[in-house]
Amino acid sequence: MARTQATGKGTGPDRSAAGLLGRALGRLGRAGGLVFLLAGLALSGFGAYEGAYAAGWTGTAGTLTVQQCEVSYPNNTSRSSRKNRRPVRCEGTFVADGGSNTDPKAAVQVRQRYALGTELSVQQTEPPTAAGAGDADYVQSGMDRAWRWFGAFFGGWVLTGLGVFCLATGFAPFGRSRISYDAAWEAAGRGVTRAAVIGMIGVGLVGAGVCFLVSYFF
Repeated sequence: MARTQATGKGTGPDRSAAGLLGRALGRLGRAGGLVFLLAGLALSGFGAYEGAYAAGWTGTAGTLTVQQCEVSYPNNTSRSSRKNRRPVRCEGTFVADGGSNTDPKAAVQVRQRYALGTELSVQQTEPPTAAGAGDADYVQSGMDRAWRWFGAFFGGWVLTGLGVFCLATGFAPFGRSRISYDAAWEAAGRGVTRAAVIGMIGVGLVGAGVCFLVSYFF
């Protein structure tokens, strides 16, 4: 009787080059999804944090009277055409609303120079330590800035939604992908993934658009 040799097709893990590449690309897609997810959460968290201070919802509100302003990177010629966007450090005296505390060595990062004696609305995020004044943190307040930070908060939702989609399906948004977008979208529809992704991206886009639009009216 002649011996037959089983080929093993479909009976074990695919160890071919194509199979190994497919698994590698699948892991790459999920790794990319994790990066999107973490970046989205970080952006949303930072936007909420800065927005709350800029809106005056937290921290100590007060006024910083400018004594001097200087560009943080005066030798950076690559930004010479965008001087109004250079990071500027303004120093002066901070007085909390109601006079509860003062800081003669306060400093805040702003986008432009201000003249001597200009009063800036700021939030003291951390009070000076017992060691003395000058080590507190300040952010410039104003609803226009707050709305932009809230726009960043919603923008993080978009990245988070993309991260969830890639993590759940293995779709790689860059380079070669083991799974096509159509197949990934179909797979996402079998559970709650598609609804969650649509919800996060939709809310993120609408929220960011509204926030940036409203910021121009303040």
